[in-house]
Amino acid sequence: MTDPTATAPPLVHQARYRVRFDEAGPDGLVRTSALMRYAQDVAWQHSTALGFGRLWYGERGLTWLVRSAELEVLAPIPMGEDVVSGTQVVGQRRVWARRRGEFANADGTLAAWVHTDWVMIDSRGALTRIPEIFGERFRIPEASGQIGRVPLPPTPEAATQRTFSVRPHELDPMDHVNNAVYLDWLEDAVLAAAAAAGDDARIDATPRRYRLEYAAAADAGMAVTDAVWHEANGSWSYRLTAVNGPELFRAAIDPIGGSA
Repeated sequence: MTDPTATAPPLVHQARYRVRFDEAGPDGLVRTSALMRYAQDVAWQHSTALGFGRLWYGERGLTWLVRSAELEVLAPIPMGEDVVSGTQVVGQRRVWARRRGEFANADGTLAAWVHTDWVMIDSRGALTRIPEIFGERFRIPEASGQIGRVPLPPTPEAATQRTFSVRPHELDPMDHVNNAVYLDWLEDAVLAAAAAAGDDARIDATPRRYRLEYAAAADAGMAVTDAVWHEANGSWSYRLTAVNGPELFRAAIDPIGGSA
């Protein structure tokens, strides 16, 4: 069998991941958050391969921060199977850039895709312009549209709510909750709410789509409250807020996927 990671077109970076035991749930399928982790990892591999490694960013006081993502899961991916994760920067505008990630089974079948909007920040945490060299090296077209948003109505009184604190193992090297962890919190909340209502969450149904907006970072030990509710159209809506603080994360799971 031809290794698809050896035949990637220019400016598309690919890496192969084997779905590990700890990355799968009780159903034997890859957890959705693992796909976000693959997407993060292959994006950094791509950047490093083109000369922009973590040392380069550190010397300039720059880093990338995920602001939003749209993820569609098209087919189940079993534990132990290989996944080829590909990434490409498909658009850039001033302070943000969009990556297209794809996850293919070993036979080349597309199993999931993700669009991730990243913003560049400086050492103070403020938005800053992307250096011109990025557009030249990655050959990035100008992005159309805007950074992804997840508008939600006010939290209904019937929403299921929880309060908990950020745990140390949920932090990444930036000392913030990693963006994939929010996806675990979202699915945990949906499962708990569905079980309490005697409902079938069907978060393993395919195709399904996740819309994620990261409004602010959750830090070590922060106390947070989340709320989840079922919409009339079958979607699940989710809001995460710091206790006595701002909104941190908004998301929705739509059971009917669209086209890639």
